[in-house]
Amino acid sequence: MCKIYAQTDPILYECRARSVRISGVITTIRLENLFWQTLSELAADNDMTTNQLIAKLHEEVSLHLGEATNFASFLRVTCLRYQGLKASASLGLRGHVASVTALDKLAG
Repeated sequence: MCKIYAQTDPILYECRARSVRISGVITTIRLENLFWQTLSELAADNDMTTNQLIAKLHEEVSLHLGEATNFASFLRVTCLRYQGLKASASLGLRGHVASVTALDKLAG
C-alpha cells in the first residue's frame, strides 16, 4: 500500500536551507527539496524568482495576519495548496491553474 511513498527518492525529502531577503533583512529558510521545487514552479508560473515569490508571500501574510509566524510551515501549506489546485485543474475540476493574482481575485 505504501510502496509509492516508501520508495520516494530521498533527495526529495532532504532539507536544504536558503538565504532569502525579506523586507531588507536576510533570513534563512529550511525546507525539504520537494517544497523548494514547488515554490520554484509557482514562482515561474507568476513570472517571479523564488526569492521574489517568498518575499511577496511574507509581505501579504504579514499584512493579513499582522505577522508571519511559523513562515516555513506557511510555505509548505502554500505548496500543498498549489499542488492541489494543479491536480484539480488536471482533472478538469476547476478549469485551469491560474496565477497568484487571478487566485487572489477569487479569494476576495
